[in-house]
Amino acid sequence: MSSTSAQGKIFDGKILKRILKQVRPYRGKFILTGVLVIALAAIVWVRPWLIGRAVDQEIANGDVEGLLRVFLMVIGLLMIEALLQFYQTYWANWVAQSVTLDLRSKLYEHVLRFKLRYFDRTPVGTFVTRLVSDIDGIADVFSNGILSVIGDLLKLTVVIVVMFSISWKLTLIILIPIPILLIATRIFQKAIKKAFIKVRNEVSRINVFVQEHVTGMSIVQLFHREAREKEKFEAINKEHKKANIASIWAFSIFFPIVELLSAGSIALLLWFGVQGVIDESITLGDILSIILFVFMLYRPIRQLADRFNVLQMGIVNSERVFKLFDSQEFISDEGTRSDVNFTGSIEFKNIWFAYKDEDWVLKDVSFEVKEGETVAFVGATGAGKSSVINLLSRFYEYQKGSIHVDGTDLKDIQLKEVRQNIAVVLQDVFLFSDSIHNNVTLYNKDISREKVIEAAKAVGAHGFISKLPGDYDYDVRERGGMLSVGQRQLLAFMRAYLYEPKILVLDEATSSVDTESEELIQEATIKLTKGRTSIVIAHRLSTIQNADRIIVMDKGRILESGKHQELLQNDGAYKRLYELQFDEDKA
Repeated sequence: MSSTSAQGKIFDGKILKRILKQVRPYRGKFILTGVLVIALAAIVWVRPWLIGRAVDQEIANGDVEGLLRVFLMVIGLLMIEALLQFYQTYWANWVAQSVTLDLRSKLYEHVLRFKLRYFDRTPVGTFVTRLVSDIDGIADVFSNGILSVIGDLLKLTVVIVVMFSISWKLTLIILIPIPILLIATRIFQKAIKKAFIKVRNEVSRINVFVQEHVTGMSIVQLFHREAREKEKFEAINKEHKKANIASIWAFSIFFPIVELLSAGSIALLLWFGVQGVIDESITLGDILSIILFVFMLYRPIRQLADRFNVLQMGIVNSERVFKLFDSQEFISDEGTRSDVNFTGSIEFKNIWFAYKDEDWVLKDVSFEVKEGETVAFVGATGAGKSSVINLLSRFYEYQKGSIHVDGTDLKDIQLKEVRQNIAVVLQDVFLFSDSIHNNVTLYNKDISREKVIEAAKAVGAHGFISKLPGDYDYDVRERGGMLSVGQRQLLAFMRAYLYEPKILVLDEATSSVDTESEELIQEATIKLTKGRTSIVIAHRLSTIQNADRIIVMDKGRILESGKHQELLQNDGAYKRLYELQFDEDKA
């Protein structure tokens, strides 16, 4: 998805139709803008015609008063055109920004429902490009695209009709360069579409690179990779420059051709027009009017190239955005049950799960967690422990087997119910750039400041929070960068405490913290798991010795299960893990 190639038609009718559907809520303003466009096109011919008539009548007859009247009429027309242009521009941009607001909100809502697997394989910078710059490109279709193209075509039609009414012979002569212009425009269209696709792809690449490397800046600096990363960025930046220059090159050729053909039309007009004045088949005023019309003829043609630029970019952007809209990478939410008692048992029956194809991460896994039990999962990295909680929380879908909660198939339960009753405290705690209060309540207005303080005291976080500037209003910055790993972990426990889940899942909650933080987290764990069905994934075996049951996993299978002492007596995989960790701690 990091690169999208929009191939095929210059204008894709289906995509254009989908773009226009977005304007339905604002059709009144859109129609008003269209009426203003038509009004502007309808009066475009009047000023040149008045000026030509003034030359033939008022100036030829020395009628100063008549000339003044024409002058005032031209000024009046200019003011009317300016007023119409103002309102047309204002309402076109109003509609564009309204459509942008709706599209961006809908797309963000759509993306929120995607499976985590989709985010695993799609760079964050790609989503940023779709949600920001690509949707801005669609807005340009309404502000400076569709209606503007229609307006320019109407102006061309009106100008040509009026020119034919003045002198059809001269008009045909003037139109001789037009076929060359149409051929040049067609070549320009093909070249510019290819260039725009390349530009959008390079913008996406830059966004992906910058987002990823700013996030991982500590690794870049720690391993002294600044020079190498600078070289990589410069290479991507050069490709972006080349893509933009390719589009500029197309314009730099096309616009001089338009000007050259325009000058050619004027030259033909003067040559044949002067002869017409001499033999009195046409007046000097008509010649002047037609000269002004020639400029009005080529100006919309040149503007059409700019409008086409906007429409081309809009089509490319729309194709990418609608492709994301069309992606149905959702967790299936076909469940209808909302009356399930999540305090009941959890049962995995013959679960097979793979993140990709049949590369099985879990292989025929079966176990049961009874109501109020604390069950711990241990094993080496890659054993499948985290996959168990990903399936229970329905972040991923399993391929074979079944999961039951209180006797009900997990897939029959509404997804909202599952997420509301299961809380997961991850090893890598994610915090938003916001206050501590907002990070733990997630903007839930039903959670008061008093409840937040109560939660902080319960998990042992109140002490360090009260020492921060602004305490609970302290901004933790992006990803909680202003806090230690242990402090971030305690905030995650606060979240779980506040939402009072029926089932609690702790994923490696103490694996990366210092001794003092570990003690606080262990105390918080005891309070949170008391009387609550809990699943604990542990790296340090000392933290789960009091669990009701310990399940040992290896390479996606369950090797053994039992209490701490039982497993030590079995002289199996658990004992080997325990002795290995004990020796490491002694060392």
